[in-house]
Amino acid sequence: MSKSLEVVFVGLGYIGLPTAVVMANHGVRVHGVDVNASAVERIQRGEVTIVEPGLEEQLKKAVDSGQLTASTEMQQGNAFVIAVPTPFKDDYEGDLSYIMSAAESIAPQLRGDEVVILESTSPPKTTQKLAEKILELRPDLSVDGADGKPVIHFAYCPERILPGKAMEELISNDRIIGGRTPEAARRATEVYASFCEGELLSTDDVTAEMAKLTENSFRDVNIAFANELSLISDKLGIDVWELIELANHHPRVNILQPGPGVGGHCIAVDPWFIVSSDRENSNIIRTAREVNDGKPKWVINKVDEAVKNIDSPVIAALGLAFKPNIDDLRESPALNITKDLAEHVDHATVLAVEPNVSELPKALQSLSNVEFAQYSEAIERADVVLLLVDHDEFKSIPATALKGKTVVDTKGLWR
Repeated sequence: MSKSLEVVFVGLGYIGLPTAVVMANHGVRVHGVDVNASAVERIQRGEVTIVEPGLEEQLKKAVDSGQLTASTEMQQGNAFVIAVPTPFKDDYEGDLSYIMSAAESIAPQLRGDEVVILESTSPPKTTQKLAEKILELRPDLSVDGADGKPVIHFAYCPERILPGKAMEELISNDRIIGGRTPEAARRATEVYASFCEGELLSTDDVTAEMAKLTENSFRDVNIAFANELSLISDKLGIDVWELIELANHHPRVNILQPGPGVGGHCIAVDPWFIVSSDRENSNIIRTAREVNDGKPKWVINKVDEAVKNIDSPVIAALGLAFKPNIDDLRESPALNITKDLAEHVDHATVLAVEPNVSELPKALQSLSNVEFAQYSEAIERADVVLLLVDHDEFKSIPATALKGKTVVDTKGLWR
């Protein structure tokens, strides 16, 4: 782009806010847009809305410098980056309603020569559908300059950051740049070159969409192997963590660790986008998802067995986030297990523990037998201690605190 970058970031959540902040602090003028008015107000004051190490200091810097502004109203710019949720429907088809809503908001702002970049994890050909939607709303524009119409460029550029390390990995990780056209890829590359020190890998948009899904499906399949081993080991009376540790001494074996399931917006969702795009040929990917989706039921059955002879059991559920040391509850098996456990064992009191949030999550608030508790209190009161997330706080719990308790350790933390 010959003129200075002015980027409109649509969606200021777990991906959008850190990326907008990093971009702003690298000299780009950034307008952040989100439908959550409360979140926007906090961001305008330089207050973080998510737990992410290093984000608060960087946000204040970006806001104080004037490089980052936030609003609930769509703004004009020469680049638009869409980072909105993409959940799946009951049939595992991708729900593109948030993306299409963003398209409807962006379309009136376009004048020609802008680049519209989709970051949201999406089923293959979503960028194409985004382009079609905007051009349907703006028939005076085009992707190729046909009939002398002003051109809009479209690209897909997925993130691949790890929550908890977002501020570092946004800069250091390689980035896939998938353009609907070669010129779109070039324009999008300029946007990410403003802050990304990793390699910028150019391809087409559909390949980029599939690459993002492939990365997380690979991890999901490997986790499913570990989770399946844990089920088999339980029946055979084997310590699965010892088993995996021994097997990993083979120079070409690297088995991952089992857990209560798989969560987060990426690994728990992305494989279904591949399955929905080709159900006939995605057998391994689908089976892995089914194994990982079935693991929570096994955990609940283990707790149910532990409390069956206790009249009014107290269960401490340690951890609600989808991974250690973050507050992200999206697609969290720990949260879902806690909810299902409270409903299934309705004569029990369930003490929900999550050191990274300040109150009982909405998903649990309607359950009368669930209480929000600190971990020391929960363990002291509990008959059964269920470890769901290996937060740092739980690693320091002494063995004496667990004495006399039935422990269901889904992470192998207290072996």
